[in-house]
Amino acid sequence: MAAHQKTADELVTRMIELAEKNYNCSQIMMILALEQEGRENPGLVRAMSGLGDGCGFFKETCGIMTGAASILAWYAGKGADDETESEKLLPMLEDLGDWFQQEIAAKYSGTRCNDIVGDLVGTESGKQICGTIIFQTFGRVNEILAENGFHQQRDRRIVL
Repeated sequence: MAAHQKTADELVTRMIELAEKNYNCSQIMMILALEQEGRENPGLVRAMSGLGDGCGFFKETCGIMTGAASILAWYAGKGADDETESEKLLPMLEDLGDWFQQEIAAKYSGTRCNDIVGDLVGTESGKQICGTIIFQTFGRVNEILAENGFHQQRDRRIVL
């Protein structure tokens, strides 16, 4: 699969396709990141399922937020003995957290899945809310990565 930067319309279309295939919010975030890099990793996507839907209970941190943090860590974290975690990881995670608080938590009165969608879980209205947040958050993650030099980095093992 070749790397491809999607247009906004292509991104929304792909998000809808993934949701219709029953991927949760965290999985959708990671699949979009993997596809952007021209990669596939079913094991990683499978592991992301534990973060979606507020860790499956709708009472914990939004899976979009945890999925976004996982994408940043995928780029900048330590993944093998011969790798070193980037000194940029913690500031990138803080940037993401600050942004999520200002943009999402302020609008929905919290960062828990239940705070954001509440009784709308599983409804079309709930899916609209989550889709909008996925789109916004994926965009912010890409901005953070670009601001920190990670989108110019094609070999993920190289640490800035």
